[in-house]
Amino acid sequence: MSEDPKVKYELEYPVKCSKPLLFQFLSTPNGLAEWFCDDVNNKGDIYTFFWGETEQKARMIGKKADQYVKFRWLEDEEAGLKTFFEFRLVEDEITNDLSLWVTDYAYEDEVEGSKKLWDSQINDLLHLLGSN
Repeated sequence: MSEDPKVKYELEYPVKCSKPLLFQFLSTPNGLAEWFCDDVNNKGDIYTFFWGETEQKARMIGKKADQYVKFRWLEDEEAGLKTFFEFRLVEDEITNDLSLWVTDYAYEDEVEGSKKLWDSQINDLLHLLGSN
């Protein structure tokens, strides 16, 4: 088996809101459509994300309420890649500060562009939450 051609990266964003509220925006079609894409439909564990005329399908491969949600793009799954994108909520035990960790994969020459796209999308999310 060949090595995945995509590289993993993680981003951390401080968030000032409740875990349950943030989790709704990360794990439900309505929440995701508010900031991640134009619209989302889901049937079972398959989510279809729409950006204008473009659509991409992903399978929800993991979820734990108020902790994380993990998706795998179907095109990656069909290619046998073990890549995913994940939203994980991490609370500092001492300060109770909440952070959103985004884990994703991209081709090496696309990592910086992907990070900038996440920065823009998470900024939209934080704006919606009144957290920026």
